[in-house]
Amino acid sequence: MKKVLRIGIIDADLIGRDKHRFPNLVCEKISAYWKEKGAETHLLLDYKDMKKYDEVYISKVFTDTACPDDLNNTKWLAKHPHIHIGGTGFYFDKAPNLPDEIEHHMPDYHLYDEWINENVEKARRESGDQFDEKKYKVQFKEYLEYSIGFLTRGCFRKCGFCVNQKYDRVFMHSSLKEFYDESRKKICLLDDNFFGCPNWKEMLQELIATGRKFKFKQGLDERLLTDEKCKMLFNSNYDGDFTFAFDKISDYDIIHEKLKLIAKYKRKKSVKFYVLVGYDSTDAVDIENAFKRIELILRYGCLPYIMRFQNQNVTPWKDSKYRSLYVAIARWCNQPNIIKKMSFRDFCERNQFYKKDQSKKCSTLVAMEEFEKEYPKIAKNYFDIRMENMNVCNKCGE
Repeated sequence: MKKVLRIGIIDADLIGRDKHRFPNLVCEKISAYWKEKGAETHLLLDYKDMKKYDEVYISKVFTDTACPDDLNNTKWLAKHPHIHIGGTGFYFDKAPNLPDEIEHHMPDYHLYDEWINENVEKARRESGDQFDEKKYKVQFKEYLEYSIGFLTRGCFRKCGFCVNQKYDRVFMHSSLKEFYDESRKKICLLDDNFFGCPNWKEMLQELIATGRKFKFKQGLDERLLTDEKCKMLFNSNYDGDFTFAFDKISDYDIIHEKLKLIAKYKRKKSVKFYVLVGYDSTDAVDIENAFKRIELILRYGCLPYIMRFQNQNVTPWKDSKYRSLYVAIARWCNQPNIIKKMSFRDFCERNQFYKKDQSKKCSTLVAMEEFEKEYPKIAKNYFDIRMENMNVCNKCGE
């Protein structure tokens, strides 16, 4: 009787990151590939029993995800040839490509089912009669509801902070049918710069034709927006926030123009911009540039989301004298219910209000007051801006 191969699959981010809730597409494709060959695939939740499997595949997306030191030791890996590692978490921008027969395989969308069911049953036991299974399972929606994949690959921007350095253009990568499961309610695209592809229109039309809600998880390049693109995008059955990025202050003028364009089409739909901080510097200039971008985004009724720069080796903002201020700005911006109602000053003072020991100032308030004392002009310009006081005409963008 032919031996049935046992394949172990490890999503390193699932193990090494608290509350990580997004499926690893590579893991799902590897599982589907081996299942088609008649093997048993198992999602492993630790690194203890890797010797029990004929092949073990470990994928990691984030560089700061903790994993055993042996996995970074080439000599150890050479002694264990059945263990394979991959992903940007291990290789950053030098991650090797998957073989085509795996890369272009329909994912195994059921790889995580057993893990999800175990979590549900554990929560049920702990909560008893109060357990609301539907509400609890919302955290697993990307595992349960979405078809996930790439329609395009590559980007021509070559931003120094970005892991996507492998290509200098955007090109069609796979057809929608490679990863679209009609039994799933929604579609999630992982494309790096969808609108940079010459074939964007036909692909967007195909997405719309499915009738499914869809979203671009990595965001879209607003610098490439046109009236035609906005009309199609903002009239589509989009899932959640329309997400873009405002990474560099040098793009201020062009993004200002594109915000006027967005304002013509977005109506009451939610638009979010990732705002990169702590990359060019971690000084007062960077803080001011962050607030300048935040103010522009709020002016057009959009939401900023602070992304503090880090790569595989450094996290500069953590060594800055303004570390606490970076944390405060992120906490203010990254909670929509707060930034919609409060200025930055309001937020810092509210933190103090909730501090148990009122004889001492909280770190958030201290960070704000110290920066204001040092740079009163910056504070005057930005610390009291409120989204609710900013109105832009949707018709003319002014």
